[in-house]
Amino acid sequence: MSHLAGTTAVITGAGEGLGYAIADAFAVEGADLVLLAHDRDKLERARHTLAGHGTTVRGLRVDLADPGAATAAARQVLALTERVDTLVNNAGTAHFSPLAQTSADSFDAMLHHNVRVPFLLAQALLPALIEGRGVLAVTTDAGSWIAPANRALWIPAGTVHEHRAYGATDLHLVGLAVADNPLRLEQPAVLGVGPLLRELIIEYTARPADAGAERRRLRAVLLDQLRHCAEQPVHVPAARDPRLAAVCALLHDDPADNRTLRQLGAAVGAGERTLTRLCGAELGMTFPQWRTQLRLHHALRLLAEGVPVTAVAHRCGWASSSAFIDVFRRAFGHTPGAHRALG
Repeated sequence: MSHLAGTTAVITGAGEGLGYAIADAFAVEGADLVLLAHDRDKLERARHTLAGHGTTVRGLRVDLADPGAATAAARQVLALTERVDTLVNNAGTAHFSPLAQTSADSFDAMLHHNVRVPFLLAQALLPALIEGRGVLAVTTDAGSWIAPANRALWIPAGTVHEHRAYGATDLHLVGLAVADNPLRLEQPAVLGVGPLLRELIIEYTARPADAGAERRRLRAVLLDQLRHCAEQPVHVPAARDPRLAAVCALLHDDPADNRTLRQLGAAVGAGERTLTRLCGAELGMTFPQWRTQLRLHHALRLLAEGVPVTAVAHRCGWASSSAFIDVFRRAFGHTPGAHRALG
């Protein structure tokens, strides 16, 4: 599995020449592609050939020299793909003539194609390039919870905790009265957030000083939606027994440590049977299940900071990128890279 698997690159002028070579290099490394080119036949040939690398390749026929083409192209790109990780502004033009014979119109055309169009395309795609890439982690004495951009963290009133954001994060905080606990939860939880609840949270936090009737109605609907939120399994419980806590600390320091529970127990002076019993009693899960949760927790943090998928898999202890992607998809319903575009 190549190190750009799960990412998407948008490349202009990709029908031939340098643009095609750049697209080919990205495809070899496993990236999905959106190709922009003005020649339909060349675009289709490029798309067909590059798909041979096993990645998803989409093509858009567009003449970026046309006024308004850049912003229109950006809208089309976002209609084709959930995420954009890389934009390569390769398309350009040049007029080769002596200065004395170069018209102002020719000069303006070069500025438009080579400067204005890349600026407009980058500006239009910027929200997709940066939005939803962060994660938020909350830690208490009971463990750690981590929420990607399409999740919410519920923290009951009075819970002593620390929180930390990883990657570019746009945080929306909703404070509720102690009596308002629609989920009846006594400890933190990661919640699934549907489109309606997401927009309610954004709108409710946009004007925190507003105490009007409209905001009160928003709050009422928000509470109704919270009652139907499902908890997500993104929790790494903390051990209380010092023997099990010592084992957990070793893996927190190095999630890629592949020693068995017996070997880890020998390192801290505890037997495998004792540790197995403690895992069930204190963590509520088996040791392999806990280790997988810990690795997913670390993986989300690394992905939010822009670490490539292959490097994340290696640093978190998976034998291969494909094994990591499979576990991640089963846990979150999408690939490791795609979670950043779901915010």
